[in-house]
Amino acid sequence: MSVEGVCRFGTITASDRASSGEYDDLSGPAIVAFLEEAITSEWEVVTTIVADEGEAIEKELIRLCDEEGCSVVITTGGTGPSPRDITPEATESVCDRILPGFGEQMRSVSMKHVPTAMLSRQTAGIRGSSLILNLPGSPRSIREILDIVFAAVPYCVDLIGGPYITTDPSVVDAFRPPHARRE
Repeated sequence: MSVEGVCRFGTITASDRASSGEYDDLSGPAIVAFLEEAITSEWEVVTTIVADEGEAIEKELIRLCDEEGCSVVITTGGTGPSPRDITPEATESVCDRILPGFGEQMRSVSMKHVPTAMLSRQTAGIRGSSLILNLPGSPRSIREILDIVFAAVPYCVDLIGGPYITTDPSVVDAFRPPHARRE
């Protein structure tokens, strides 16, 4: 990935009912709405909906990272304890490295709002030069979490060789250490 140019984001909604058309996906659009508010550098998004099937999620993660060139892939759904919630396992199976700090922080944010957040298995990892984040399926939770954890995303993308992402500090103030490169 080049540090120049447009940052590609991918979103994956993991939901049996949304993928079958039983109801409208609200979670994927919630991620895109956050990006529209937060990102000030050039960016584009590739969105998809898949069933809660490990193989389908893995294939989409690989496609978005390896074929679509997404520097950041954000999933929504499938992070709970039910037998059909397998997004973290699919993510871990395609990642080169896991970043447990993201999962810890995401649960910490959610615990301020609902006691059942401790049931969430949100995680994050790196595949090549792509960052993958697993978020819960609630649009409200998505926003609460992204408002906090996205501050670390641009610098993480810098470190793994992706494009330089800038944000609107009134939405989320991206943190980079003083020694980090400036664009």
